[in-house]
Amino acid sequence: MRSASAADRPRASRETRTLPTFAPGAVETPFVISCYDELFTQDTTWAAHSHPCHELLWNERGASTAVVDARVWTVTPTLGLWMPAGTLHSGSAPAGTWLRASFVGLSGTVSISDVPVAVEITPLLRLLLERLGEEGLSARSRQVTEAMVLDVLTPSAHELLLNLPVSDLLRPIADAVREDPRDQRTLTHWAAELGVSPRTITRAFNAETGTSFARWVAAVRAQHAVGLLTRGFEVDAVAELVGYQSASAFGVAFRRTTGLTPGTFRAH
Repeated sequence: MRSASAADRPRASRETRTLPTFAPGAVETPFVISCYDELFTQDTTWAAHSHPCHELLWNERGASTAVVDARVWTVTPTLGLWMPAGTLHSGSAPAGTWLRASFVGLSGTVSISDVPVAVEITPLLRLLLERLGEEGLSARSRQVTEAMVLDVLTPSAHELLLNLPVSDLLRPIADAVREDPRDQRTLTHWAAELGVSPRTITRAFNAETGTSFARWVAAVRAQHAVGLLTRGFEVDAVAELVGYQSASAFGVAFRRTTGLTPGTFRAH
């Protein structure tokens, strides 16, 4: 079991990867679904890039992030992300993450969405994707399995999405909260620190993120919490590390933000 003290352990060195940028269909993809996986031994970052085909991102273990413009999705073993062909995106994964990716060719397939959307990695979908990775799979079995994958792929009603504010006014707040989700400064405190009225910050948050300051902070905490939960941290420890006074308060806020329980992401 993991405890709060694990958060203080030294992090591995970081690797930055640069990949090309492709328009949809710019490169021929002679496959229906091609699967890839990698276990990262160090923190890894991908610079902005795009693929000529669609991509389904999910993790066998751990949580990673994918960024499109000012939107940040958390990708986990239970919630993946569908990335339409040609979508410019960047991403990151901490050491210990076991990433899974399925590339879906454009020929004979239709994207489940024109924009990135979360996908629930159900037990059935997981089994089908794992089957595609088996060696010696016959052409007929592959064809049937790929058809089943495409049939069950649907956008999820839930997603771990954070809209980042981009203005100079809100950037200090966003940076501080994302760096330390335990930050307890209120809207009134930030207004005084930045020399503006609370109403000014409220209007800016609503305009730039589509939500209130309090709900945005809750979303940051939820994303950070998911990363800890997928690494095996106990719920009590996670609650403290993301700024809640009790596990029950954390659970209520987490469910309100994500529509899911912390246990959904708890590593076993």
